[in-house]
Amino acid sequence: MLKTVLLIGAGGFIGSVARYFVSRLNLSVDFLSIPVGTLLVNVLGSFLLGFLTAIAAKSMLLNANWRMFLMVGLCGGFTTFSTFTAENLVLMQNGQVFSVLLYTALSIFLGFTAVYLGFITSNLL
Repeated sequence: MLKTVLLIGAGGFIGSVARYFVSRLNLSVDFLSIPVGTLLVNVLGSFLLGFLTAIAAKSMLLNANWRMFLMVGLCGGFTTFSTFTAENLVLMQNGQVFSVLLYTALSIFLGFTAVYLGFITSNLL
């Protein structure tokens, strides 16, 4: 149990630090007030999670420890749904309803598309 918790924690640390650096795009990229860094993090994380899910399902390449480290820890620390919802709240409070709708739609559509592409990409290996 302790080993699993430490693996998840280590993956979460790496994922969270990576998220911090990618999310800094929010400071330099402005596209209709959408937090581009957070959108990118969620799409990339979704792709990676889909890819890893497919690999884990069809091979023994990822044992339970690797799945905990990569899927729960790394991907869990890297993606940012709570940040996504807080950013939408700020946009809503600023009266940017269109940006809220666009950001939400893009996040869901691109996130789902990325997880699907990650899943089918594993079939190319």
